[in-house]
Amino acid sequence: MGKKYKTVREKIDATKQYKLKEAVEMVKQLAYVKFDETVDLAVNLGVDPKKTDQTVRGTVVLPHGIGKKVRIIAFAKGEKAKEAADAGADYVGAEDLVEKINGGWLEFDKAVATPDLMGMVSKLGKILGPRGLMPNPKTGTVTFDIGKAIKEIAAGKVDYKAEKAGIIHVPIGKVSFDSQKLLENAKTVLEAIIKAKPPSSKGKYLKKLSISSTMGAGISVDVSDIA
Repeated sequence: MGKKYKTVREKIDATKQYKLKEAVEMVKQLAYVKFDETVDLAVNLGVDPKKTDQTVRGTVVLPHGIGKKVRIIAFAKGEKAKEAADAGADYVGAEDLVEKINGGWLEFDKAVATPDLMGMVSKLGKILGPRGLMPNPKTGTVTFDIGKAIKEIAAGKVDYKAEKAGIIHVPIGKVSFDSQKLLENAKTVLEAIIKAKPPSSKGKYLKKLSISSTMGAGISVDVSDIA
């Protein structure tokens, strides 16, 4: 650990659980690097993701976006290709786009596709899958309403999914955001996660919650302040 990181850690009371608003303000105050760090929310859930009936995943549009330009590609043809381009997709294609990605091109953050082209897109599974870039109907990125999907992503739509340990990591903005915007983004994400609680989940659902910046230390948040 570097000296600056240690200094930040010393300013956080490891025995305390902070109110969400206080934690957000601390993340901003304790940022020490020169670049505009992403602020990340980590939520530990009382679920077992290995059980299919306890999967927690979904999407949510942050009211203030995530603070960066999202590069979007679209697999579409004909009128749907025009719709995608008009909605702001950075690159639109079909066979040519599949070939381009097979050739090693990966200069994009999100991919969307119309359902009729998924047979073609699925051939990219080994490339896109491990990187979390494969279009998926569960996250709204496989749809004939492709223009709407692209606009939502550009506006700040983020995915969330409980990992093997039942932890969800979601970006909620940048340290340059004012505290109120970060707070509203965080609350929007947490409301979506709470609504996504599986009926089969027993006991405490929100177990732990923390907030941190890219290079900063995690700040524990009082779950009772949320739930």
